[in-house]
Amino acid sequence: MSVGRRNPPADTPSGRTAAGRTAAGKPTSGQPRTDQPQAEQPAAARPPRPGRHRLLRLRRAVARLRPRMLAAFLAVAAISALATAALTYRAATNSTLDLTQDTTLDELRRRIDVLSPALPFPPTQAELDRLAGQLSGTNGFRDWRVLASYGTIHSEWTQPVAVPPSLQATVGSGRAAFQRFAADGHPWLAAGVPVTYAPSGTTTGVPAKAPAGSGTPSGLTVYAILPLDREQGAANEILAGAAGAGVFAAVLAAGLALFAARQVLRPVRALGDAARALAQGRLDTRLTVTGHDELAQLSKTFNHTARTLQGTIEELRAIESQGRRFAADVSHELRTPLAAMLAVTDILDEDAEQLPPDTGTALRMISNETQRLTRLVNDLIEISRLDAGAAPLRTEDVDAASAVRETLDLRGWSERIETDLPAALPVRLDPRRFDVIVANLAGNALRHGRPPVRLGLREADGELVLTVTDRGPGIPPAELPHLFDRFYKADKSRARSEGSGLGLAIAQENARLHGGIIEAANSPAGGAVFTLVLPLGTPSEDQ
Repeated sequence: MSVGRRNPPADTPSGRTAAGRTAAGKPTSGQPRTDQPQAEQPAAARPPRPGRHRLLRLRRAVARLRPRMLAAFLAVAAISALATAALTYRAATNSTLDLTQDTTLDELRRRIDVLSPALPFPPTQAELDRLAGQLSGTNGFRDWRVLASYGTIHSEWTQPVAVPPSLQATVGSGRAAFQRFAADGHPWLAAGVPVTYAPSGTTTGVPAKAPAGSGTPSGLTVYAILPLDREQGAANEILAGAAGAGVFAAVLAAGLALFAARQVLRPVRALGDAARALAQGRLDTRLTVTGHDELAQLSKTFNHTARTLQGTIEELRAIESQGRRFAADVSHELRTPLAAMLAVTDILDEDAEQLPPDTGTALRMISNETQRLTRLVNDLIEISRLDAGAAPLRTEDVDAASAVRETLDLRGWSERIETDLPAALPVRLDPRRFDVIVANLAGNALRHGRPPVRLGLREADGELVLTVTDRGPGIPPAELPHLFDRFYKADKSRARSEGSGLGLAIAQENARLHGGIIEAANSPAGGAVFTLVLPLGTPSEDQ
């Protein structure tokens, strides 16, 4: 007798067989997506969320470089460790199982070669039991159990697991095969060998010794079943070792990430602190340069930029200081001759009617230009004091409504300006500078707007609010951002208008001294609207 030829393993539904090998894939199932975009509610209708600020803080923390570097290192370490563990586990497990399968099949065929020649054919139940008993046991390769089958009879079988039907079908077709399967909570290996007649009439279990196609099936099949708990335990140990190595790699990666983040973020944080200091005006801020890497080059570039910026700003400040000093010196030098000219023109104005018409006209023109030059010089002196920080703010407890009335009466504007003033509005401010603000706003409306000009005063949310409106053509939108610039005139064609272009700038600076502001806009009904907002009590101390 001869054992049937061993063919390559074949897959079966319950495991691997001699016909081939396949890897069972795990079915994947999609999960419902919860991040689908939803229609955005209008800002006014969106209910406030208590955890919104907490979520924003969490996003900002995650968006920082340290968490991102840590996550990147951990991801690389985890993927590498997982891939290495998977490949190691697969290679070690497949090698161990292949060795077990090949050794089991060879050992079973060897034993059959020794015992099958003495077996009479057809065998009886008792002879099958004896053959199975001789093939089973711990003597030899492993502690396995053997089932001998011939036709409809087979040896006694008391094992808790049965031979897989798919393996029986493969071996029954005349091919030796093996199959791994799980039963009763344990892994098992089943190997089957068909016994064939040799050409000489004897039986053998070694198909390689018989010419191809010379053996005929004898009807006897032998199956050996052995547990794979030992191999599974070894595989579990490999998996545990791989998992431990993965955890160690993750911890090591986290440490390396923190170390790298510290090395990278320290100069970056220093650079950020230096940039903030530079933005706050500390132009002498410099970084300490260590090393020759990219961060060191960045520090050198920052220091060079800071030095260049410091030099440029200092030069601009020097030029600006010289310009202010020049304007202040010229203004002061002009005050004395202007005072004398004003005195002379005042005297000549009294006799202008008695002079010839041409002489009287020239005299009045000189008088007007002298007054205009005097106002310009006074404005330049005032703006120089404001720029130099030498403009004192002397606050007093005054009635703002009475102060507005006095300003209009003093300049003869009471009949030309409609007022909406409260009976009394006590505030604390500098009366002289408040008078300058009101006079500039009201005079600007009278000169450049159209009647009626209205002035309103009220208290709103603990602040003094003064509005001056007119019914003129309004202010072009392109001109609004520049109205409070010095020497700026909206009407470029009127280069020699009565105003100097400094009135609104001076008014704005005086408002800022009080801790307030002046805003300009166009009224929906037409005309310009200037709004002064001052705190009822100035935060500055009396000087």
